[in-house]
Amino acid sequence: MRNLITDVPGLRVGSAEDPVLKSGVTVLLPDEPAVASVAIHGGAPGTRDTALLEPDQTVEKVDALVLSGGSAFGLDAGAGVQAGLAAMGRGFQVGPVRVPIVPGAILFDLMNGGDKSWGDYAPYRELGRAALEAAELDFTLGSHGAGCGATTANLKGGLGSASLRLSSGATVGALVAVNALGRATMGDGPHFWAAPFERGDEFGGLGLPSPLPADTAVPRTKFDALRAGANTTIAIVATDAILTKAEAKRLAVMAHDGLARALWPAHTPMDGDLVFALSTGRHRLAEPLADIIELGAAAASSLARAIARGIYHATPAKGDTLPAWRELYGKGK
Repeated sequence: MRNLITDVPGLRVGSAEDPVLKSGVTVLLPDEPAVASVAIHGGAPGTRDTALLEPDQTVEKVDALVLSGGSAFGLDAGAGVQAGLAAMGRGFQVGPVRVPIVPGAILFDLMNGGDKSWGDYAPYRELGRAALEAAELDFTLGSHGAGCGATTANLKGGLGSASLRLSSGATVGALVAVNALGRATMGDGPHFWAAPFERGDEFGGLGLPSPLPADTAVPRTKFDALRAGANTTIAIVATDAILTKAEAKRLAVMAHDGLARALWPAHTPMDGDLVFALSTGRHRLAEPLADIIELGAAAASSLARAIARGIYHATPAKGDTLPAWRELYGKGK
């Protein structure tokens, strides 16, 4: 296994970014339309076509999911992905017409030191199309795609992913662009809040500090540096387990536990914290109720790990407003 969301059979991921802009787009592309839903628990989301993912809405499946930087400007990325899918002949069929279904979410990275003087039109449509065309099984974590210009309260954010094989035989994976109001690390040290879920040394193998920092109970956020508003952690959890749309919704809700385990604080009025859940429908669960409980817990732990991995793999770049984890703590990593 790659320890990526693409360990879920039938998925590919593509990213495109502009290092001068310090922003980018990441696309999750299923080989065929897939059941999907969403849970939005942050107070400041930016989304495209998420209403149709509710279980009572007509369209059952999506053709792709998009994570983008650029705040509301980044919603254009979905149009680029949609155009590319239309060229492939994909989409929800209505008579002779096919309409690609491409829900998406954005994060705020407009004040991260990048050059946002793009003129009349933001470049996200083109970045979305490029990310779609780059979709592969293997992809790079850290300062790439939607995580290119992401930040947290104290460190650069990034694009993260992780996966897990369950006792039921199903696979679950997470993909996340970490741009949180709060922190993924404890106090002023290198230790990640997600440490209890780490597998091997996938984000440094540091474990928890001993003793715990005295100030961890006090939230430390971007407000401390008067950088309010530049937030949102947007994520996708995916599985090959056969799920209904309602079950996918519950999976997205449970996965938010992982976000809260990896970031402190989370789900604030200034975060747009959102999790998509997607099922490629290739593995039948023997005991659906018990297996979905295990699946939800695994989705949460995978998301917590993915958040830490995104920050762990972030790399420094000219003009950054915050250091990368590896600059401060990652000598020899």
